[in-house]
Amino acid sequence: MVDWSVRLRSVLFFLLYNLIGIVHSFLCLAAAPFQNYRQRFHFVNHWTRATMWLLRRLNGVHIDVRGLEHIPADEPVVVMANHQSQWETFYLQLLIAPQSTVLKRELLWVPFFGWGLALLRPIAINRRDRGHALKTVLKQGKARLDEGISVVIYPEGTRQPPGTLGRFNAGGALLACHAGRRLLPVVHNAGHCWPARSMMRRPGTITLVIGPPIETEGKSAKEVNAEAEQWIRDQAAQLPGAKPSIHEKLVMP
Repeated sequence: MVDWSVRLRSVLFFLLYNLIGIVHSFLCLAAAPFQNYRQRFHFVNHWTRATMWLLRRLNGVHIDVRGLEHIPADEPVVVMANHQSQWETFYLQLLIAPQSTVLKRELLWVPFFGWGLALLRPIAINRRDRGHALKTVLKQGKARLDEGISVVIYPEGTRQPPGTLGRFNAGGALLACHAGRRLLPVVHNAGHCWPARSMMRRPGTITLVIGPPIETEGKSAKEVNAEAEQWIRDQAAQLPGAKPSIHEKLVMP
């Protein structure tokens, strides 16, 4: 049972998070015509940094990142991560920048939030038309990668409860093989602290693990997808409970 302090702090986070987001969305729209893409990406993510700061200071949620050395410094990659929370859609933008996220097009229709999201050049798909959605991912994803922009994809498609993993589709692996890029697997347990479809923000430590990039040369998309999925499932089974945070530099204001 969640105590009243956690409930109150969760409501306060929700109010401040949305208020900051609304104000910042107008600032982003005003500044966008005077910025190039990379400048715009950094500016939009001031809201992300503020959100992570609030989460830590107000809700007692800390972040433990492992495997930072596996993020390539000089090449774009296809990032494949499990999907538990809204948290990872924020935090991965701080870890891997610039990036373009594959997402359902309806998110761009959300007032304020969708406006800022659209400025980041996401790959918006219609999930009801799977054939066209895959063509969009392959075409636009390759274009982004050729521009030096990494592509983030959540192969489960929808958020899963903490401690579980859904079925992995092969879209990320297909893109990596099609574009001739490496695939970077990522796994986390954010759903314990920031549950999907809930206002609650529970204190604790979110652990995020980044794996070694997976080579795609000479491999089929099926082989690459199986390798990435196996790594994610193996690591997910080993994720620890709450531990002291050791990597929080990325979210300092």
